[in-house]
Amino acid sequence: MLAMTRLRAVKTMRALFIFFLVFLACLFVSNGSLLAGENHSTIIKGRWEASDTLLFQVGEELTYNVRYAFIDIGQVRIKIAEKVIENGKAIYKAIAYIDSYRGVPFVDLHTIYETKIASPICSEWFRARTKDDSKWWHITYTLDYLKREMEVQKGEFGASSVEKVEKLTLDTIYQDGLSLFYYARANVKQRKNSSVPTIIQEQKVSTHLNFLNERTTEEIDAVDYPIDVIHFDGRADFVGIFGLTGDFEGWFSNDEARVPILAKMKVLIGNVTIELMKWNRTGWTPPRGEDD
Repeated sequence: MLAMTRLRAVKTMRALFIFFLVFLACLFVSNGSLLAGENHSTIIKGRWEASDTLLFQVGEELTYNVRYAFIDIGQVRIKIAEKVIENGKAIYKAIAYIDSYRGVPFVDLHTIYETKIASPICSEWFRARTKDDSKWWHITYTLDYLKREMEVQKGEFGASSVEKVEKLTLDTIYQDGLSLFYYARANVKQRKNSSVPTIIQEQKVSTHLNFLNERTTEEIDAVDYPIDVIHFDGRADFVGIFGLTGDFEGWFSNDEARVPILAKMKVLIGNVTIELMKWNRTGWTPPRGEDD
């Protein structure tokens, strides 16, 4: 009985963290879908817009506290690792470290997400690594838009061979949970309802966004003044994968950096809050909003 309870808790914790990255990003994306008949070679152009290059600051690191009800359950640390040239294209590599806090009952979760992001902001490669006891397991996506297919590899990380390889057809450009985090920031200042195609748990899904363009202020523990932010809400179709409700809302900084400050989502029992707790971005501090 205790083993079953622990297993359910671990699965719930993992689901919350996986959903966090996708959810937090999905709050603010504009429509990234393409017509199936378009030539993908002209779309994946490898040339970055000026506003995007300002957003992608190599070395930027954002750390978030994840809270369920009144309990701090874990932390997500997201960073832009480097900018490289691959096949003549400029690619940004990002990484996220997802960890439960020590002492959280029944849960010991450690996951690493990595992505390679091309222009226009989309996923070209993604890998998730999860620790299970002493071993790390991975799932890796390689997206080839010219061939319109995605290769999926699964197995023990570091092993000489993979356990499973399969392919999915791509009918448009897609985001993974981590690339979507940055795509969201690049498109935050929109006013419209929209959706974006995303690959989650090897499924093609969509998320519906309500771009309210609602400027307001929010307070977090890490900052001693109200922060100037833009508020949005929406609903995710893919929450059935995790047993969550799909309703969410969030706030990005109202400035050039468009840093996610705060997000909230509903789960079957209670709410989850994701809050910026630390940051390292040259020249950036949270913009001050008007005091009440």
